[in-house]
Amino acid sequence: MLTYVYFGTNDLKRATVFYDAALAPLGMERCVTGDPDWDSISAGWGTYEDGGLRELAFWIGKPFDQKVATTGNGSMVAFRARSWKQVDDFHAAALAKGGSCEGPPGLRLHYSPDFYAAYVRDPDGNKLAAVCRGVQAP
Repeated sequence: MLTYVYFGTNDLKRATVFYDAALAPLGMERCVTGDPDWDSISAGWGTYEDGGLRELAFWIGKPFDQKVATTGNGSMVAFRARSWKQVDDFHAAALAKGGSCEGPPGLRLHYSPDFYAAYVRDPDGNKLAAVCRGVQAP
């Protein structure tokens, strides 16, 4: 359904440190386009191959309009986790690298009996979630 998601940042170095740590527990690795101009203003995690013909990635970088990056009210990206531990580790890593908690790891029974999630904001204020489905508490 999606090719990529892009969030703006006002400090690419700080954001890259944050996302390297927060996305590692989810198995997401940095992708590099090989374009020095692009790679100097943005960073991505996921898949970027064949000049972008095969892409499924999350990107952060300077806004295209060159203005200050701001967050969208109601905007959020949810990353898939394969275990509750990955959700827990995502949350801990995000907080350790300058993120803030928007909801600690736990079951969200009002969504579903198997909806285990954690919510954070990155250092720029963008809202993120890690969600594990398909596992229920004993």
